[in-house]
Order: sequence, then C-alpha cells, then structure tokens
Amino acid sequence: MLHQQTNILVIGAGAAGLMAARDLARAGKSVTIIEARNRLGGRIHTFTSSEFSAPVELGAEFMHGDVPLTKELLREASITYQDPGGKNYEVGQGHAQETGDYMEDLPLLLDTLYTLSDDMPLAAFLTQYFPEDRYQLLRDQATRFAEGYDAADSQRASVFALRDEWSGGGAEDSPRPLGGYGGLLQLLAQQLQAAGGTIELGTVVQAVHWQPGHVEVRCDNDRYYQAQQVVLTVPLGVLQATEEQPGYVAFVPELSEKRTAAAAMGFGAIIKVLFEFDEAFWEHSAAELAQPLSDLGFLFSDAPIPTWWAQLPDPRPLLTGWLGGPTALHLRDTPDEVIIEQALESLAYIFTTTPAYLRAKLRGQRVANWAADPFALGAYTYSTVDTATARLVLLQPIEQTLFFAGEAVYAGPALGTVEAALQSGKDVAASIINQQLTPSSSEPQALR
Repeated sequence: MLHQQTNILVIGAGAAGLMAARDLARAGKSVTIIEARNRLGGRIHTFTSSEFSAPVELGAEFMHGDVPLTKELLREASITYQDPGGKNYEVGQGHAQETGDYMEDLPLLLDTLYTLSDDMPLAAFLTQYFPEDRYQLLRDQATRFAEGYDAADSQRASVFALRDEWSGGGAEDSPRPLGGYGGLLQLLAQQLQAAGGTIELGTVVQAVHWQPGHVEVRCDNDRYYQAQQVVLTVPLGVLQATEEQPGYVAFVPELSEKRTAAAAMGFGAIIKVLFEFDEAFWEHSAAELAQPLSDLGFLFSDAPIPTWWAQLPDPRPLLTGWLGGPTALHLRDTPDEVIIEQALESLAYIFTTTPAYLRAKLRGQRVANWAADPFALGAYTYSTVDTATARLVLLQPIEQTLFFAGEAVYAGPALGTVEAALQSGKDVAASIINQQLTPSSSEPQALR
C-alpha cells in the first residue's frame, strides 16, 4: 500500500476544495488535496483542444449576480470579465422573433408567489394557482426556466427560492471571465503550493474510515491517506449516489443522516454541446439558410436542445447548446454522437436549414454530459422545499473531524454557482482555523 499522512486532507480540487486548502495552508496547516480527475477544477473545466480556436468552457461559464469573492480572485489573477452582448431570440413552431423578457407574466407570477405563507414545489404551485388554459404560456415559461436555468425538477423545486431568484434578476446579470475560469483555479493552486500544500490528481476515493481525530481515506490503486481532519468537497450528486453507482464513496461508520440530508436536496443535470464553425453563418442569409439571426446573443426554442448562445461581444463562431433538468437526466446514458446529432437537428430547425449544411461548416465539437460524469453525477444544486433544513445537517461537522464544503452547502443567494463554492471553501477553512464550530458528539438528527 502507498501510505501518506497529513494534518488535513481535502477531497476534491474544485473551487471549494482549492479555496479551503489554500486558506488552511496559509494558516500553517499541513494540507494535501486529492482529486479523482487528472485535472483541477471539478465542474469548472476550461477546455483546450486543436478543434477549437480558443479555450471553451465545458462547465461553469458565467458569473451570476453579486459575486465579490469571484471578482476579487479574478483581479488577483489579472482576469477581466465582460457582459454578454447581442440580441435575445425566441423560436417557436419554426418562427424566430426577438424577445425581451424571459417570462412575459413575471409580475403576475411574483405577485402570487408573495401571497404564499408556505413553500411548495413549483409544479404544485402552478397547478393550484394557474390552472386555466389562458395561463398555459405562463406555466410553460416558468417550468422551462426552472428546468433550464436552474437545472431543477419542477416537481421538487422550491417556489420560495425561485421567487427570490426571479425577483433579484440574477439571470440577467451574467458576465463571463475572459478566457474562462481556468486561470482563477491555477491561481488558487499556485497559492496553495506556495504555502506548502500539495495536490495529487488521479486519486479516486473509495472509502472514508473515521473516528474522532483520525481518518483513513482509502483510494484506488491500493493507496490510502491518514489525516486528523478531512474536508469533503465532493459534489452533492456523489453524496446522493447509491452503492452500485460509479463514484460512490463509502463512509465507515456510515453517515446515514448526511445521506438523508443530501437526498432531500436538489441536484440538477446539465448537458452542454459546443460547436465551433468556420464562420458565424447565422449572421447572414444564404441559399441554404432561410432564417438567419443577426447579432445573436441568446436563443430559446422548442427544439430538442432548446437553449443556445453565441460569444458576443467576442465574434468567435462558437455556439453553445444547453439542456437542463429532467430532460437532460433522461439523456444521461446517451452516447455523445447521438447528442451531437440531436444538437445539429435542433440548430437546423432553428435556422431553417439542414444538418448537412451545418456539419459541412463544423470545425470543432464537444459534449459535456455532467450527469454521466462519475465524479459529479450532475451539474449544480437547486433548492427544494427541504433544502434549508438539509443544508444545516450537512454543514454540521462530525466530531471536529469530518467537514463538508461546496456550492451545495452554501446558504447565501448564489446557490449553485462558483461564488457559492469559493465562499463555502473559505468558510470551512476559517471554521477549522479558528476552532469556532460547535462540537458535535454525534450526527444531527434533524432529518430522521
């Protein structure tokens, strides 16, 4: 067996893990971070390939809402950011038109939501308060937005959380870091290593054996690590996994209350499809293209892959397709080649052309199916009616020995974002450093 010892072991080299490890190392702790993948970043993946003229984002891409910690780190990394440009279009029944609001009846929807005294799932709310045929568009738009933007299951998504999100307009304030998030992660990794911390990639955790003040983490290839404390920053999907699923992590003794809490929260599926073409063909009419969409920013449609965006103000001829929520989950086991064909057919429908025309212009292609990734098993967290209670259970450390961090356990307004992951990592490091967490003699019982 390959055996290593450290004071603190951080599992996961995504945004939360890197931030926690960096701050702990800077405080003088002996820290090792282990990551299952052969790269940093987790659900951030700034991907470089000869197929693409510049790096592309297979995972997190935008900055949603007020993100002070993200912006601070981007400044440190000398990375600027810019708002998306272009026009928004909607395509329905083959017809495209420029659109403004993402939900036409949003004021009516919000007025009704603010009359509620108790939370409930979105689907139940729409059925109860907007059952008439005249509200069909409102029901469709609200469901489509929750499933697309939030990757949520409308049968489980909290209307209180959606109300707060829709009131805040976070979806409308979404700049991109220029060149992607990769530089921010490299900054954190460099700062961690400069402070004496170590990073080990390609290390798949299989089991965590723990007792107060001592943890043994058993990994693939007959490797194991010993530490006094462990920070687990694995995605919520991994905590929700069952024993037969790839990516499952065993706990000995089992953490049944943590598992129950994780299951009570929402974790959505996302599929991204990235196509780079030889030109921005959608900007101009052509014999093979009946419906150009000039100055394209974002596009929402009734196609199988419904949401697309360009890179404006960057003129690069790159289109990103986006499918979220239960529909994406249903395609979890679908081969990438089939998804690419669906994406080309979707674009052919949107632009009133043929898949053959698009394929002839295609220079680069890539599918990111996050629900199929064994080390993620989904994309990001959304709020269910039970999320607030469940999060408290996950946040509670076990015997000052096991700690949880990541976007799923962040309690602020930026749930499911890079900002949430960074802040959660920072918070758990501060708690360990300052030893200000309330000791727990056993797991919380809140969800039993």
